[in-house]
Amino acid sequence: MKKIGVILSGCGFRDGSEIHEAVCALLAIDQAGAEAVCMAPDIELNEMNHCSMELTGAKRRVLVESARIARGKIRNISEVQAAELDALVLPGGFGAALNLCDFGQKGAAASVNPEVARLTQEIHAAGKPIGAICIAPALIAAILGKKAHPTLTIGTDPGTAAEVEKTGAKHQDCPVNEIVIDQANRIVSTPAYMLAERISEVYEGIGKCVKTVVEMA
Repeated sequence: MKKIGVILSGCGFRDGSEIHEAVCALLAIDQAGAEAVCMAPDIELNEMNHCSMELTGAKRRVLVESARIARGKIRNISEVQAAELDALVLPGGFGAALNLCDFGQKGAAASVNPEVARLTQEIHAAGKPIGAICIAPALIAAILGKKAHPTLTIGTDPGTAAEVEKTGAKHQDCPVNEIVIDQANRIVSTPAYMLAERISEVYEGIGKCVKTVVEMA
C-alpha cells in the first residue's frame, strides 16, 4: 500500500490546518487505496478564537492540535524520512502560511520551518510527487521556488500570485474544482478554499489532486 505523508499545521483554518481540506484529503487518500501518514512539527502556534476571529493571547502546540484531525495517529515531522513515504500532501489553512512558514507575514521573503523544508526537499529530490492545497502552494514556492521553479496555483488572487512568483515559482490561474499539474517537478496543486464557497467544491478539487498524486507515486 502506498504511504502518503500529510503535513498538518494545527486544527482550524485561522491558526492551523483547514479542517475541511485536511479531512477531504485524508478521505481521498483512503479512497485511492493508499495510507495517510499524518505529521506536524512540534512547535507553538498563536491561538485564534474561531468565533470572534481574534487572537486569544494563548499558545498551543501544532503537533498536539494536529492530532485532533489525525485522531491521535500522528508523528513529529522531525522523525519522518522521505524513504518511508511515496508522496506528500499539504492541506491549506492559515497554519500553512503562519506555522509551517511565515509567507502570510513576509510573502516571498518567507522563511520555512526547517523540518518541513527538509522533508519537502527530500521528497522532491527523490522524484516523489507532492500535492499542495489552498495556500500550501505558497509554502512549496518558498521551499522550491528558487531551485526548481515549480508551476503552482493558489487560484486567481493576483496579490498572492505575485508573491508566489517572486520566489521563482510560476503561478497559473485555476478554477476551484480543477488542478494544476507540474509534470517536470511532479507537483499537483488545487485552490480549495482560496476560491471555494461550498465544501463540495473543495472536495472535487482535492479529490482530483490526491488521485493524481497517488497515481504518480
